This record gives sequence, C-alpha cells and structure tokens, in this order.
Amino acid sequence: MANKDNKKVIYWLLTGCFLIFVMVVVGGITRLTHSGLSISSYKLISGTLPPMNEAEWIAEFDHYKQFPEYQKLNNHFTLADFKDIYFWEWLHRLLGRLLGVVFIIPFLYFLLKKQLTKPTIGKAIILMCLGAFQGFLGWYMVKSGLVDRPDVSHYRLAMHLTTAFITFAYTFWVAMDLWYPVKKEINSQLRNIIRFGMAILLIQIIWGAFVAGLDAGWIHNHWPLMNEGEWMHETVYIEQVPLWKNFVEGKSGVQFVHRYMAYAVVGIIFVIWYKARKLQLTVPQRNGINLLLLLVLVQFILGVFTLILQVPVVLGVLHQVTAFFLLAAMTFVLHRFSK
Repeated sequence: MANKDNKKVIYWLLTGCFLIFVMVVVGGITRLTHSGLSISSYKLISGTLPPMNEAEWIAEFDHYKQFPEYQKLNNHFTLADFKDIYFWEWLHRLLGRLLGVVFIIPFLYFLLKKQLTKPTIGKAIILMCLGAFQGFLGWYMVKSGLVDRPDVSHYRLAMHLTTAFITFAYTFWVAMDLWYPVKKEINSQLRNIIRFGMAILLIQIIWGAFVAGLDAGWIHNHWPLMNEGEWMHETVYIEQVPLWKNFVEGKSGVQFVHRYMAYAVVGIIFVIWYKARKLQLTVPQRNGINLLLLLVLVQFILGVFTLILQVPVVLGVLHQVTAFFLLAAMTFVLHRFSK
C-alpha cells in the first residue's frame, strides 16, 4: 500500500462517508420541517449562494408563491417563515455540491498521481455514478411536489433516501477493502445469514421512507397495538384498492409493514449474534456484531418513542441517524465475514 491505494485514499473515502451521513441528517431535518419544496428551481452554480439581500429574498419568495405548497398549505407564510424552510433545503443542496467536489477532485488527483489500482479506479467510477444518480433523484423527487399536490412522491422519496444509504454502504465497503487487504477464511453459512439480514434492513429502510413520504407516523400512535387496541387495524387493508396498494400507498398499511418489519430486523440480528457466539471470531468481527446488536435495540426503542410521541423532529432525526449507523454496522459485519 506504499504507492497505490494508500491511507490517503482510505481517508478520502471515509470523508465521503461522513459527508453522506451529514447529508442524510440534514435531509431528514428538511423532510421533518417540511422544507424540501422551498427551492423550486435548480441552478447548479448560481444556486450555491442563498439570496444576499432583501430584494433577492422577495424575488425568491414570489417564485415560491407560484407553486402548490404555498397556494394550498403555506399561504399564511411571511418572508421570515419562508427563510426558515429555505435554509434547510439550501443547506442540503450545498452539501450535495460539496460532496461532488470531495469525490471528484481527489479522485482526479489520485488518478494523475497513479495512487489507485485498477480495481479501485473502477469502484470509484461506480461511486461517482451513484452520486450523480443521487443528485438526479433529488431533483426528480422535488419536481413531483411542484405540479398538483404540495408534497413529493413517497416513491421518489424512497428512491432518493435508499440510494443515499446504498451509496454510503458501497463507499464504506470500498474503504474497508483497502483497510483490510488480506483475505481470510470465511464462514459461508453465517455470511449468508448476514446477507439476508442486510436485505431485510434495506427493505425496512425503504418502508421507513414510505412512512416519511406519506406522513404515516402521525397515525396509530400507540405501541405495541395500533388504534382501538388492534394488532392489525382495519384501515390497514381498506384504504386502497386493490388490496396490495394498501401496503405501498396506504398510510395505515405502510406503517403496519414498517412496524412489524422492525421485529424481523431485530430477530435476524439476534440470530446473527447468537450464531456468532459459537465461532472463534477476530476482534473486529466480535466488536462489529456486538455493536450491531446494541444499535438495533437502540433503533427499535427510538422507533417506538418516535411513534407514540407523534414524530417530534428531534426523535425523527435520531431515528433516521440510527438507521444510518445500523446500516454502517451491518456493512462492516458483512465485510468482515465476507473477505
């Protein structure tokens, strides 16, 4: 690693991971404060700076007034109210631009200095494609809230959020490939269980995005039962027609899936922890699995309190942040049991 794929490359990738994490946090705040539609145009260069004087703020506010969110929901807003929601969306987009710079410029530097191996070059190109796709999905999501209804498509929100999580996980995986270059003997049975756990976790993240996109966290604010003391409230299966739509478009149905998928996530991680206890583990493997178990329990508890307290912003953001840490731990554990 003296000349190629050295520690500087690893730190570059981990810096990218950190910025993706910050973006997800700010994205969560943007969503929970209903700030995501405050900037209704996309200007890659000129949009980097916010309005710099009163006249520019008024012009931006007048532009916002042309779209459904102001006309149907926020027509009581003052300029000061608009500035509040504008800040979070502007910060979110600024971080996206910064992330692009952090990935592209060091990549070109390492490429010119011949500090990357061919496999790492290929992986870095995939990462930048994922980043560009993520930026496109962000604007594609915003566009869905600028036409008829003052809210973004929950499908597009889920695509945007899930791609951010996957981009982080892949970036972290590439960094781990370089951090642990020596391959070892693996337990294929446990690795396959961890792979299954990763799949379940990603599905849960998708349904979490559906819950956020449909504001489905503001109903059935009880636990462990839904409204009226039911394990499965009747609204779970009568909101939409045909039946299957309830579980991807109905508020009750989507929350129902997210509620009970949480038990599956806890269950599979407990199985991973239990199976690993019988094996001779390396220190990173043992620490990774212990952290995974701790995080999933914290995430479950946060989910319960976020629900019963009707999604306060702080808990909503913490719930999303912990999901991010949980995915990071799962990625680390899968890597340590795969290579």
